[in-house]
Order: sequence, then C-alpha cells, then structure tokens
Amino acid sequence: MKEKILIKAIDLFINYGFKSVTMDDIASEMHISKKTIYSHFNNKTELVEASTYQVFDTISKGITCICALHKNPIEELYEIKKYVMVHLKNEKTSPHYQLCKYYPEINDALKKKQFELIQDCVVDNFKRGLKLGLYRININVDFVSRIYFIGITGTKDENIFPTELFSKKELMNSFLEYHLRGIITREGLNALNQIIKKNNNE
Repeated sequence: MKEKILIKAIDLFINYGFKSVTMDDIASEMHISKKTIYSHFNNKTELVEASTYQVFDTISKGITCICALHKNPIEELYEIKKYVMVHLKNEKTSPHYQLCKYYPEINDALKKKQFELIQDCVVDNFKRGLKLGLYRININVDFVSRIYFIGITGTKDENIFPTELFSKKELMNSFLEYHLRGIITREGLNALNQIIKKNNNE
C-alpha cells in the first residue's frame, strides 16, 4: 500500500503542485482513509520528501541507462532532455516553484543530488565530445558543467520565465541549443543541425 500511495502522490503532485494537493485529495483519489496514509507517512512533508526522492531516483536511473549507451554526446543530451520531460510531464503546474517556496529544506537537499548527477553526466559527456572533435578544446569542463546546471535549474524560475510566455518544452529546447552552440566545433554544429532537423520532423 505504501508504494501505491507514493505513486498516486507523485502523479498528483506533478500535475497539481505540492502545495495544492492535500492528504484528503490523495485519500479521495485512492478511495482510502487518511488514516491509512498516515500509517505509512507521518505527515505530508514526509510524503513530499519521499515523492521527490522517488522521482529523482527514477530519472537518475534513466539518465544512467542513456549514458551507458555511449551515443553521440550531442544526441545524448537531447535524449536525456526528452526522458526528463516525459517523466515530469512538462511540469504543468510548477511543482518546482511550490517545492522551493513551501518545502525549502527538501528542495535544497534535492538540488544537491541533482547537481551531483548532472555534474557526473555532463563531465563525462563533454570528455567524450572532446575526443570526437564535437566540442571545443579551449573550454573548462568544470565551468561548462556548472553553467549547464544553472541553466537547467534557472529556466524553472517562473519569475524570470513565466509560463504565459515560455512553455516548458520551448525552454528546454532553447536552453539546450543555446548551451551546445557555445561549446561545439564546426563538426559539432553539423551534428547539432541534423539532430534539430530530425526532432522538428518528429
């Protein structure tokens, strides 16, 4: 039952936001009592924490599997972006904003985990891109990985990128292209253009 509660909570939190969804909502959706939920989770904060870590673990495993395929490094970043977007369902109701505002401690811990994951992924991606001649050799890898992380997390700030002006999909696509154009070689540009053309035709 605990796993079922967690799955339902994740679905509701992603679709309606951490603050908006109550324990009553979860109980009602599952046709169970709140007492049943509290027998597995002491309070909503504990459920929010478990939900965010579960989503992170799922995405982390997926990204690890994508990286294990050793695809073209540019294509790999696009595959990771697609995978994350699917699992976050485009974050229709800004769960990230609500997590920052109402559960800052959980958000800070999650952000640390995200940084470590992205750091490892991007550094490995960049090193392979260098060997293949896709990325410029005169770039600091640690700098690039941190800028990438700032960009990925920064585009979620609705004070800067309001949803009425920017869709989540548009933001992710625009940022990734912006990031890559700053580090690729001429050969990398050819690969990027092919991937963009392919994605536009899908």
